[in-house]
Amino acid sequence: MTESQNDLYNYTSGRWVYNDALRHKERKVAFDVDGLRRLAAESVNQSPTDVVSISKLAEGGFNRTFVVALRDGQQVVARVPYPMTVPNYYAVASEVATIEYHRSCGIPVPEIYGYSAGSDNVAGTPYILMEFVHGPKLSEVWPSLGDEEVISVVRQLTQLESRMMSQPFPAGGSLYFTKDLEKVAPGLGVSLEDERFCVGPDTKLALWYGRRAGLDVNRGPYHSAEAALAAAAQKEIAYLERFGQPLLPLRRERRPSYKYQQQQPSDHVENLGRYLGITPSLVPRDPALSRFYIRHPDLQPNNIFVSWSPGSDCKIVSLFDWQHTSILPMFLLAGIPQRLQNHADGASQSMTPPSRPENLDEMGEAQRDGEEYRYRCRLIHYHYVTSTRECNPLHYAAFTDSLYALRGRVFLHAGGPWEGETSDLKAALIQATNKWEELTGGGVPCPPEFDAKDLHEMAMLDKELSEATRGFEFLQSMRGVGEEGWVPTEDYEGAVAFFKGCKEKALAGAQSAKEREEITAHWPWDDMDEELYM
Repeated sequence: MTESQNDLYNYTSGRWVYNDALRHKERKVAFDVDGLRRLAAESVNQSPTDVVSISKLAEGGFNRTFVVALRDGQQVVARVPYPMTVPNYYAVASEVATIEYHRSCGIPVPEIYGYSAGSDNVAGTPYILMEFVHGPKLSEVWPSLGDEEVISVVRQLTQLESRMMSQPFPAGGSLYFTKDLEKVAPGLGVSLEDERFCVGPDTKLALWYGRRAGLDVNRGPYHSAEAALAAAAQKEIAYLERFGQPLLPLRRERRPSYKYQQQQPSDHVENLGRYLGITPSLVPRDPALSRFYIRHPDLQPNNIFVSWSPGSDCKIVSLFDWQHTSILPMFLLAGIPQRLQNHADGASQSMTPPSRPENLDEMGEAQRDGEEYRYRCRLIHYHYVTSTRECNPLHYAAFTDSLYALRGRVFLHAGGPWEGETSDLKAALIQATNKWEELTGGGVPCPPEFDAKDLHEMAMLDKELSEATRGFEFLQSMRGVGEEGWVPTEDYEGAVAFFKGCKEKALAGAQSAKEREEITAHWPWDDMDEELYM
């Protein structure tokens, strides 16, 4: 049985506390359902009449995934990007090539049955058709795994990463089939030894976000580590010179720290210029760390399929979702995956071998659960690091370098879209000047100049912003609110009522008409116009 076309076209997996209509509009994708059914059937040498049903399998931030069931029991996964997903053409073309490349290297990935990077097909949409992977996601079995099984899974992950990173690439950017890149950018690609593949423009989202997609700027291939560091900042300067205008910070919880004043794009351009002045000094002195490598862009339990049943070993059978995969210098690519790291914990920072408290059995249930959770986080972090040290020493060297976090932070904030504030980049640049001798080895003049007034004002602003962020995140956590205000559909009404109540309390506690106007105009959980930030 096929779901109704509206259910297939529309996002139904949750709602957003603010800008709910806009988020749903962004994720509405209309296509020819019969055409997609036909393509799925033909991709496995079946007839369209053999299709029993098409139904929604999952909805993520950038794609909707369907499962097409056939009469003989076969199932085909069809993944369709939302219209808002960028870069057009490149995102699908690169993901397919990245999956196929890894498959040729022995990495467990879904088999690709067919794809179209453009909409010129009977379904009227870009798509990827691939193998339906049987088995649970790692996220579904994590709580049931014992210590040794967790350690085994982490070791498998680091061994797979070691295989991914075993061969450097001739340039940075993203991976493509040569034939696909030639259709849109002839002569641009840098060929691999296997000439079916080449390195082309980087599909990293920040390079293409909003009106940036229309800019004629360098997005790769990058021929040096310095070029990889500079490209995203140069893109943002080009964007601000063309579209920049004074804006309030997009993140409304941070606006009080700026006294509700619009911020000037010229301030961010100035800091981007300072960043470009230090990019040569951000390159590590060890040339091995500047070679280009590839890894999964979001290695987290929801993107890992496993084979497991109680009493059996837990084996990784497939790594899923390779969209927006970049090829970067090792020192920028490295790090413990976000969902596996536990950096905020002192025991993990010091790499103390994890152990449970001796008096665990004497604790109440809530305290015991908390200790078990803390232990599990430490266990995963510890064994990711120790296993990487054993099987992937270059990656280990990169993320244990004392300047690793600083380089990553300044690169992140220089390349991100300007959203009405430059404080994060400026703070990272100040940190770089404080570490200048260590960065350069001495004897190199420090280009960025920050006077005592700059440093004092930045320290005060950073403190205020940190407090505002903590308060905002605390309220969000009380209602289980996710990115962009997302909540499960069943929690939507309760979350909206909660934040409405918070706003009423804030207004009741306001000391002046001006303060009430500011709360009303800038409440973080009300709808807002985002167009100027695109």
